[in-house]
Amino acid sequence: MEQSLSDLHPNPGWGDTEIQPTDMVGKHCILELYDCEPIRLNDEAFLRTTLTTAAKQAGATLLNLITHRFEPQGVTGLALLAESHISIHTWPETGYAAVDVFTCGDHTMPEQACAVLCSEFRAKRHALRSFLRETPATVASATRSPLQNRRNH
Repeated sequence: MEQSLSDLHPNPGWGDTEIQPTDMVGKHCILELYDCEPIRLNDEAFLRTTLTTAAKQAGATLLNLITHRFEPQGVTGLALLAESHISIHTWPETGYAAVDVFTCGDHTMPEQACAVLCSEFRAKRHALRSFLRETPATVASATRSPLQNRRNH
C-alpha cells in the first residue's frame, strides 16, 4: 500500500479509517550541545546538510528547510517535518547550540536525530532531556473530521 503525505501525520482527521487513540502524541527532545566546533556551528550550508541527515536518520519526512546566518556569527535553522520539527540555534563564539526535536507518532526516532547532531557538530559534551507528549483526552476520545471550507458571502 502506497503511503500519502497525509497518512504520515498521526490522526490526520480524514479518510475512511477509524482513529485508534494512543497514550502519546509524540516525543519531544531538548538537546544542549557544548564545546562544538565553532566553524561547523557557523556554516549555514553544513547546518542544512546536518538537519537533513538528522531528519532522515530519525525516520521523519522533511517538508521544508529554512535557515538563516547572522552577522557576525550564528545560524538558526528549522526543519519542518510531516511529523513536526527540528530546530537549532547556534552560538559559534561559545561553541554552543540549542536544539529542539519534536516528532509525532510512533514511527520516528527523535533520539537518532539528536545523535546525528551531537556527532556532526562534534560536541565534546551534551545534555539531552526527552519526554512524551500525552494525547489530550479531547483528542483521544473525539471523532475527528476535516474542517469544511466556509466562505462568507
